[in-house]
Amino acid sequence: CLDEEGKVHEFGSSWRTDNCNDCSCSRSGISCCTSYVTPVGYDKEKCESIFNKQTCSYKVVEKDDHSKECPVNSWVG
Repeated sequence: CLDEEGKVHEFGSSWRTDNCNDCSCSRSGISCCTSYVTPVGYDKEKCESIFNKQTCSYKVVEKDDHSKECPVNSWVG
């Protein structure tokens, strides 16, 4: 399989892209999906979600104090 960056992958292999997508190669082609979940159920007026590209995850924190995490009721992914 040839990925969007021009790298060749063997059939049966899997990898994580720089954009936090999990991909796999089979004889029918490349299949990719996001490796993370996105927070949706939280107080958007008081809090904000911040994506960490190194851990491929979101953290939901207070807008005025990023050291305080906010509760999240639901995630999608």
